[in-house]
Amino acid sequence: MSTRTLLLILIISSLVACKTVNPPTNNPDKKLSWEHPFTGTFRTKAGNPPTFNLLSVANRKPRAEAINTLPDTPVPIDLKDIEASVINGRTCLKFPLGKEEQIYGFGLNFKTVAQRGRIFRLHVDHYGSEDNGRTHAPVPFFVSSKGYGVLVNAARYIDVSVGSAVRKDSKNPPVARDRNTDRAWDAQPYSDNIEMVIPEAGVEIILFTGKNLMEVVQRFNLYCGGGIIPPKWGLGFWQRTPTLYNEEDIRKEAAGFEQNKFPLDVVGLEPGWHSKSYPCSFEWDPGRFPEPASFISEMTSKGIHLNLWMNPYHNPGGTLDKLLKGYTGSHTVWCGTVADYTIPEARKIMQDHLVKNQLDIGASGFKIDEVDGFDSWLWPDGAVFPSGRDGEQMRQTYGLQMMTLMDEIFRKKNQRTYGLSRAANAGSVSYPYAIYNDNYSHQDFITALVNASFSGILWEPEVRASGSSEEWVRRMQTVCFSPMAMINAWADGTKPWSFPDVYKACQDVAFLRMQLLPYLYSTFAQYYFEGKPPFRAMQLTEGFPASGEIKDQYMVGDNLLVAPLFKGDTGRKVILPPGKWFDFYTGKLAGEGTFTITSGLDKIPLFVRDGGMIPMISPIRQTSEWTNDKPLIVKVYGKADGHFALYNDDGKTFNFEKGEYSVQLLELKQGKGTVKHSGDAGFGYSGITWKFMTQ
Repeated sequence: MSTRTLLLILIISSLVACKTVNPPTNNPDKKLSWEHPFTGTFRTKAGNPPTFNLLSVANRKPRAEAINTLPDTPVPIDLKDIEASVINGRTCLKFPLGKEEQIYGFGLNFKTVAQRGRIFRLHVDHYGSEDNGRTHAPVPFFVSSKGYGVLVNAARYIDVSVGSAVRKDSKNPPVARDRNTDRAWDAQPYSDNIEMVIPEAGVEIILFTGKNLMEVVQRFNLYCGGGIIPPKWGLGFWQRTPTLYNEEDIRKEAAGFEQNKFPLDVVGLEPGWHSKSYPCSFEWDPGRFPEPASFISEMTSKGIHLNLWMNPYHNPGGTLDKLLKGYTGSHTVWCGTVADYTIPEARKIMQDHLVKNQLDIGASGFKIDEVDGFDSWLWPDGAVFPSGRDGEQMRQTYGLQMMTLMDEIFRKKNQRTYGLSRAANAGSVSYPYAIYNDNYSHQDFITALVNASFSGILWEPEVRASGSSEEWVRRMQTVCFSPMAMINAWADGTKPWSFPDVYKACQDVAFLRMQLLPYLYSTFAQYYFEGKPPFRAMQLTEGFPASGEIKDQYMVGDNLLVAPLFKGDTGRKVILPPGKWFDFYTGKLAGEGTFTITSGLDKIPLFVRDGGMIPMISPIRQTSEWTNDKPLIVKVYGKADGHFALYNDDGKTFNFEKGEYSVQLLELKQGKGTVKHSGDAGFGYSGITWKFMTQ
């Protein structure tokens, strides 16, 4: 080999080596340009975001007027410290993180509330008993204890590191320690940033501020369209029946509730109502339901609403499968075709079928199952759909697509619905669905209820079969203080009276929920008009510390604190917000700060703030008995002044969105209660009396 040849080889090798180690050149300027569309709301784009995202699927406009009623709070961090880079087709985001700062949110977590120090991938999936980002509602929104929150509006799997990645350019780097000699050495050194990676060459970022965490969450919810007010029947008691129940079985089920004097408003029909399921026909089985229209009419006359189970995969050769031919993806689920509902023509075919065969004959709503996972049966990420969306985008949004599809047909009928879904994402706050799953840890269910309040979703901690009467009554007590009071008995037909020794306690708490309907309904009105979650983490309560891992107690509305007990508990520690708090049942002072209580099986511990008002009606078995001429008692706790906005409307249509509702302002000053009317459309309660619980 000549010297010249050898020299050429060395030069070429050097050039190849340089090309290998050089940093990528597709890294644009990290500076972001922010706009300020509403008070406390800031918006920017990094790179070139796609038009298909979570909020485009949700298809709701921000509630600008409601957002702008909140004060224009400044951003508590320097916006210049938020950085974005697009590298190799991925958008990398960095947010600053203070030393004592805590982070909440990132969707439906079941074991953790405070998220600092965690690493996960936000990925719609069935929850697998680990908080790793694979969950039913992996909402890419976080809330900081500093008083701001951030939504990353991308319909993609998102990798997140919350204070776990240490950068060379850190402004506050951790101290390097010698593990051999320093006991303070830590395998996870302090990190001063949150990092997120989105597998797209651009993303929209929306930042919200507030004088407290509640205002941040309010702005997020209102930006996504605001919360929902369920139909009144949706807040009654629910019972789901075994899979293959027929008309006569359901008649007996409803009669059993009536005979045993237990509340019942909704019966959920499981897969057996379909002529075929897994995949589904969406047609009534003629053997089990020979005359569905007359059967639904009969049940409606008895005050029973029917909720229909479904998964959205179409039986091969069935009516919908044939009509949707050409609008389905490359893969099947349980041999059923998967329609692309981002295509208007496909949506209309499905909607027309549902209206004709289910809504027009009186079905009240749906349970949307199996839109989350598992990988072993759902379509892969490489699946393709006629719209050009890929499997990942469809997985992140399919639950949301089904919610919007259903919402459109119910709105055309001016008929409110309330249902269940096993997947959601950012933007689902304005759709009337509670999330559920098939796991069954009572403690995890309560943690999920707490976490849901940070992410614009509702979580439903259903009751199923229990191993003991103690577990049964504890679960029943919890579910009555949740978005949906439901027994999910499809597997074995469990009834409220399955454990006779605690039936009275179960009956008592179910009737207590029915008495509290005016309070609950007014709390949901706050969700719609103000963006306040009806069931709230303690950190969203005024005056409560913004940091802390509190996952076993929560607020219902502004005034009521719930401290659940679990199997094996005879007492517990309760952490109260500032001020005096009173026992709900007796009106006596419970304490201030942190204290320990003991409790038997007969009651769930409940506490009311000083000056708190709880409007209640007399016990009813069905929401059809809940009328505005029903006598209403306002229970008053403590001695402080207070106020409460008592909301009411027709309970079934969307006319409230046009102003057809009533608000009665309950005011308490110097121990005297008064009622004032604001926006009265004829739905105000006619007989209100005051009961001062604290003597």
